[in-house]
Formats: sequence, C-alpha cells, structure tokens
Amino acid sequence: MNYLLGIDNGGTFVKAGVIDGEGRLLAVSREPIHNRTPKAGYTERDMEELWLQNAKVIRQAVEKSGVSPAAIAGISFSGHGKGLYLVDRAGKPAYPGILSTDTRAWEQVKRWKEDGTAEKIYPKTMQDILACQPVSLLAWLKEHEPAVLACTAWVFSVKDYIRFRLTGKANGEYTDFSGGNLVNLTTGAYDRELMALFGLEEVFDKLPPLVCSHEVCGAVTPEAAALTGLKTGTPVMAGMFDVDACGIASGLGDEEGMCMIAGTWSINEYITRAPITNRTVALNSMYCLPGYYLIEESSPTSAGNLQWFIDKLLADTGEKRKGEGRSVYDLLNAEVAAIRPEEQTVYFLPFLNGSNESALARGCFVGLTDYHTRSHMVRAVYEGIVFSHLTHVKRLLANREPPKTVRLAGGAANSPVWVQMFADALQLPIETVECGEQGILGAAIAAGVGAGVFESYQQAMEKMVRVSGRVEPRREYRAVYEKKYRTYRAIVEALDPVWEQL
Repeated sequence: MNYLLGIDNGGTFVKAGVIDGEGRLLAVSREPIHNRTPKAGYTERDMEELWLQNAKVIRQAVEKSGVSPAAIAGISFSGHGKGLYLVDRAGKPAYPGILSTDTRAWEQVKRWKEDGTAEKIYPKTMQDILACQPVSLLAWLKEHEPAVLACTAWVFSVKDYIRFRLTGKANGEYTDFSGGNLVNLTTGAYDRELMALFGLEEVFDKLPPLVCSHEVCGAVTPEAAALTGLKTGTPVMAGMFDVDACGIASGLGDEEGMCMIAGTWSINEYITRAPITNRTVALNSMYCLPGYYLIEESSPTSAGNLQWFIDKLLADTGEKRKGEGRSVYDLLNAEVAAIRPEEQTVYFLPFLNGSNESALARGCFVGLTDYHTRSHMVRAVYEGIVFSHLTHVKRLLANREPPKTVRLAGGAANSPVWVQMFADALQLPIETVECGEQGILGAAIAAGVGAGVFESYQQAMEKMVRVSGRVEPRREYRAVYEKKYRTYRAIVEALDPVWEQL
C-alpha cells in the first residue's frame, strides 16, 4: 500500500494528514495559527513559528497514522492563495508572512485602476488586481519598507515557503503565481514588461522557477527530517493553491462541474479549456489539471465571519460546550434552523476581512431591533455568507449554463442547515464529499500523481473522491430567497459611499 502526506496551510489552521491510495484519511493533526493584526487591515504571521508548527503537525499526523515514514510515497501541499512570504539570501524570513485577508495595499490598487495600469496588465494576466495579491503587497513594501525588498531573495506563496523549508529548494508554482498577477497567462511564464507596468522591475529576478502542481521539487532534507520525523529523501511535489486543491478533491475534472468552498474565503469556481476574457469574472488562473484554466470568483467573505462571531461573542459558550463534550456549531445550527427563512429580517454583510464590493467595506448587521435575539444574528451571518457566494455564482453563470449540481467544500459543508440554505438560495442541488479535509486530499492527489501512484489526476479522482451526500433545493423557497437577496444587494449598494468615510 502506498501512503501519501498532504500538508494544508490555510487562513486559520495548519494541518497535515496521511491518506492511503483509496482516499481514506488515516490520521490528521492540526494547529491553530497565531495570526496578528497589528493595524486595521493588516493580517500577518511569524514565518519561523509557522514552519515549526508545520513540522509539529507532520510529525504528529505520521505518528497517529501508524504508518512508517519509509512507506510514504510522496508529500505535497495546499495553501491559501495570494498574500506574500519573503525569504532573504540566508533562507530566513525577510518579513512577517502576509495573509490573503490583508488589505493594506488598497491604495496601490486604487492608483493602478485610476492611472490605467489595470487596463494595461489585463491582456497579460486576465484578472482584476486585488489588494491581497503579491504584486500589490510588493508595491506597498517598495513604498513603505524598501529595505525589505532589497534583502529579499525569493518571493513565495505560503506553501512554497513550507516546501522550501522541507527541501531547501526554491520554486514557485503555477496555480498560485498565475492567480497573483505574476504570470502572463498567454505565454505561461513570467514577464518583465508585466513587472515593469507594476513598477516592480527589481522583483523579477526574485521570482522562483515555476513548476506544475505534481512536479517533484526536491526531497526531504536531513535537517527537515529531524524536525518532522519524515524519512530523508522522501520526494516532495510542488502542491497547489487551496482553491485548486479543494476543486480536485471535490472531483472537479471537467467543464460541467462547479465547486464552492466556504472557508475563510468565499471561493466559487469552474474550469474551462480557455480563459474568460470579457471582464465578467474577476480571476482566470492556471488549474492544476494540465490544459485547463480555473475561472474563479472569490472574496474573504465566507465562514471565517462565523468563526469571528464565535470567537468574539461566544467564547464563554464555546468553552462551556466543549467542556460538556458538545459543539458550539451544533448549538448554532439548531438556533438557525429554528427561524424560518421568511421570518428573518436581519441582514449581515460578511465583510470583516474585506469584501467583493470594496476594499474598504466593513462587516455590519442591518435591521436589528430589541425584538431580535442572538439566534437572529447567527442566522443573518449564515445568510449573509450565502448571499456573498451567490453574488459570485451569478457572475460565473453569466458565461455558462448552470451546472447539474454544485460541490460544496469548507466548514459550511459540515452543517446540514447551512447546506440546505445554499441549495435553497442557489436553487441548485448541493453535493458534499466524503473527505472533510479537501485541502489535505487535494495535496495528496498531487503527491500521488507526482510519485507515480496514479497515472493521472483523473485516475486519482476516481480512486480517492467519493460523494457523501446530496441536498435538493426546496422550490417553495425560491421567491423567498430571491427577495432576501435583492434586499441584501440594496444594502450593499446603499452603503458603498460610506466606507471611505470610516
């Protein structure tokens, strides 16, 4: 039996899992990541601490699985996209890691839109510019922390940094870098003219050699083996942006399907043989499946907002439930289910970490009265997240026929009441998959293809991806959710002029 190790670095947790060739998750270990918010709009993490946390969860997952490190055929990664992780010439962090929820570079994006740069780069990258993308953050550093860029040797995504620490080899990877305005999608390569348009000519030589998700990028070094418990020399594959990982782990292997990921980010995606260049979608990038482009609509407006609600407003309740051996999520699901959709009149804008509307938009509740309870607020959070996804999906569907089903991944997929809400609002069947750790599974699939365990991604998906459930939309709620969504959109649009005044 061949075993595979998937390592997933997201917005809130680092995880590692051991998976067998049939897609069974034998063991998983996770650690909460200590993110820092030194200022409003900033989200950072200590890169050295992050590496040590990765080493810890790798060791724990392998030990819990009972699998010999020598039996692990390959290792690969999933990681949050965008953000920025810089390494200096000594291989040490050059700056704190910056997450995809960071909005400090909003002024750079605004300037590029106003001076015509955004129009000039679009034919090359075929995507909007976001404040959290590497190019925006690099421009911010050039303006505010020029010494950081001067000492930087390599520009990485989060998974590239962890792979670098595991192997000692520097590589960038197509799914991540092509989604960060760093790659010319026509040529499939870096582009000096593109970097010059961004005013980042000096960064070009700091971009690491590009590889595909399943390519071997070195092997576990003796130093990394000592920390992780892995076998020295175990092959390490490039890995992928977690959007691609969740897509491939949900069985997204042809142009018919559509996938949504409700985690820290609202990710909504499908794949095509050619990019969509009519400006109706925000992001085209290279998919992990060779020959396909990922068509993506996304924003940091999903289940991370619920986690904030729990952490900030229900901390005592969560601890009490945990002490009783019960889950705070079960409590909230019950509260949400007790309120009928047509009776809910409170709205929530899930913009705590940025938005798909304005870089300056903020989260808020609208419609509260002294009649309303915590249950109404929680239901508003669930619905607001669904409506943000729906905004993205409507943009995607402007370019294709609706899918027969949508595969849902991420934290929301674990909530039956939330899955039903997605189905009712989209009026499409929602399917969930058996493995609840799609980031780990997607990484393991790349490891299996690269190690020769599978001949192709298609074979890997046939072996490892299984549908666990399907929820049908309730037709009687079509009009209810259409009306609620119109109200949500009216609130979003009415508040748009306000954000810059805060």
